[in-house]
Amino acid sequence: YNVQSAVETKHHLIVAHEVTNLGYDRDALTMMARAAQEAMACDAIEAIADKGYYKGEEIVACEQEGIAVTVSKPHTSNAAAHGRFDRADFLYVAEDDAYICPAGERLTYRFTNEEAGKTLHSYWTDACQRCEIKDKCTTGKERRIRRWEHEGILERVQKRLDDDPGKIPLRSRTVEHPFGTIKAGMGATHFKMKTLKHVGTEMALHVLAYNMTRVMAILGVPALVKVMRA
Repeated sequence: YNVQSAVETKHHLIVAHEVTNLGYDRDALTMMARAAQEAMACDAIEAIADKGYYKGEEIVACEQEGIAVTVSKPHTSNAAAHGRFDRADFLYVAEDDAYICPAGERLTYRFTNEEAGKTLHSYWTDACQRCEIKDKCTTGKERRIRRWEHEGILERVQKRLDDDPGKIPLRSRTVEHPFGTIKAGMGATHFKMKTLKHVGTEMALHVLAYNMTRVMAILGVPALVKVMRA
C-alpha cells in the first residue's frame, strides 16, 4: 500500500491523506493538493513535492487551478547520460519562439504534432551538419527539440524552485517526521489490516492519533478539551 499525505508547514499537522495501491506517486499531486486546500479552507496554497510527484499534466492541472507548485524535476536525460548536451542546455527565447543551442545557433519552429494526447512543437536548425561540437549534441542528422504546449508552465515552476531551492529541504523536514513517527508506532509489520478499505481505516486512526498528539503538544490538554467541548 502507498500512503499519500499533505502536511502543513507551521504545526506539521497532517491535513489530508489517502491510501492507494499504486506503486508510484506521480498521479497524486493534484488529488492531494486539492484535498489539502479543501481541508485547510484556503483560497491559495503552495504544494511542495519531491521529484517522485513530477508529472507535467499534474503540475499543469494544479497551476491552472491556482495552486502554486514547487517540485524538483528528475534527471532522466538519455543524452546527458551519454555525455551529450541535455535539453536544459538549450535556451528558449519566448519572443522569437526559438531555441538557442550551446553552439549559439537558433533552432526555429518547424511543425506541430500530437503524441499521446500532447500537442508538441518541434524545433531544429540546418546548421548541425557543419557544427564543430555536433558530436557533443547528437548522433543524428540534426538535434531536434520538442516543446509541449504547456512547457511555459513547467518553466515557471522550475524558476520558482531555482529562486528558492530551500523549499525542497523544507518539504523533507515537514513530511518525513510525521510519517517517521507513525511508522515507529506501527512496529515492524506496519499495517495490521488487509484490503484497501480496511487499511484506509487503519491509516485514518494513525493520522488521528498523530494529529491529536501534536495538538496536545501545541495547545496543551486543557485548551484542547475546551475547544472540543465548544
